[in-house]
Amino acid sequence: MVRQRVLCGLWLCGLWLLLVPGSGVAAGLPDALAQAVDRLGVDREQVSIWVQRVGEPEPLLAHQVDTARNPASVLKLVTSFAALEGLGPDYRWRTELYALGPVRDGVLEGDLLIRGGGDPFLVTEEFWKLTGALRRQGVREITGDLVYDLSYFNLYPEDPGAFDGRPHRAYNQPPHPLLVNFNAISFEIKPTTGGAPRVVADPPLPGLTLDNRLGLRQSGCGGFQRGIAFQVVEQPGGSLPGVLLEGRYPSHCDEWRLVRTVLPVEDYVHQLFTLLWGQWGGIFAGGWREGRGPAPGAEPVVVHESPPLGQLLRLVNKYSNNVMTRHLKLTLGAEHYGAPATSEKGRRSVLDVLHAHGIDTAGIVFDNGAGLSRDTRITARQVAQLLTVARERPWMAEFVSSLAIAGTDGTMGRRFQDGPERGRMHLKTGHLNDVAAIAGYLHPPGAEPLVAVVLVNHPDAHRGAGRGIQEAVLRWAFAQ
Repeated sequence: MVRQRVLCGLWLCGLWLLLVPGSGVAAGLPDALAQAVDRLGVDREQVSIWVQRVGEPEPLLAHQVDTARNPASVLKLVTSFAALEGLGPDYRWRTELYALGPVRDGVLEGDLLIRGGGDPFLVTEEFWKLTGALRRQGVREITGDLVYDLSYFNLYPEDPGAFDGRPHRAYNQPPHPLLVNFNAISFEIKPTTGGAPRVVADPPLPGLTLDNRLGLRQSGCGGFQRGIAFQVVEQPGGSLPGVLLEGRYPSHCDEWRLVRTVLPVEDYVHQLFTLLWGQWGGIFAGGWREGRGPAPGAEPVVVHESPPLGQLLRLVNKYSNNVMTRHLKLTLGAEHYGAPATSEKGRRSVLDVLHAHGIDTAGIVFDNGAGLSRDTRITARQVAQLLTVARERPWMAEFVSSLAIAGTDGTMGRRFQDGPERGRMHLKTGHLNDVAAIAGYLHPPGAEPLVAVVLVNHPDAHRGAGRGIQEAVLRWAFAQ
């Protein structure tokens, strides 16, 4: 069934007679845009722009559209397109619980197997529902351990700090078949009257050691991380790592939070299960280990399903969630080429979907699928092709509604708040060092929508120059 979704009707092929390289396009930058690019100190050759009105045979503007550039998180459009087409907007991920022993008088005499299914949104609330469902099955006590079936993904070990040297940033969390709550902990800094700030960890994992050495300084609210130094401290004797917070918190700051990854996923799941099971009145004092899947024919005692893909895609694109996007890619690979999922299966399955719909895949460097990479490459023309085809698919509404709305929400919430563009542009943003990218749909009043793509790769792109070029192009396009 999944494999069938990637097939392309022959009628789509005609779309690309007008979009293939070499077809007639508007060449050169309009004077106003050329001046804006020059004023921002960016070489015009380091900017790619595509603007086309939906239904028109040629773009209004096409500049450097066949130059492969790093799109940063705009690449999430590619993964989203492939996931919607290859999985369908109603696709749901499953996490299953199996009793590996008899249950007598509410006591599971043995281990509890948790079978990870790659759910990208198994957050604390959803995991709470899962543990509650087990409690409602009559299980009160578990005498054994948690056993993890992690066979759905087959991935090489990954250094979360390899990209930028910040291994504990939540955006660097690698994918995992039993990822819970993005493996993240929110450290909420709460000022007190005249004393040291209070720190609350959410979720309050029982085995996590938090050493709060924060002081207070009389100053305005500002500075990197509000003056807080965050450190993960390895503990002796095989204990779980602890967290040390040092520095002097500005007195004029309100509550603030740091979201970080601290524990290995397996320890995090064990700690959170212990916490939530206790909240349900359950008893559990076991450890965890990785094991094999259930015996053939075994039935799960609990099956937890995620919200549908079409709903989760809003979190992926509006807030540019990296690890969720990587789970989409891996899941598509597993469904298309069979489990276990691998990075290569995911990459091939995404490119298969694009190719089946007439989208030029030549030169695309896809990497992890989220855009968190120095190596990813795609052209403005290819992004425009994808956006154009997406408008013709049955899942178009889910795709467009997943994008941030100018001046309203997501990564576009603080941009274009006061102009006529507010609420009338659905866009995916991308931002890395030396990269600023944006792409999506513009909806001018009284006119057909526009497809717009702006890719800037320049040493000053992330310092404001790229954003300035984006806004100049989008305002120009909106006024056409």
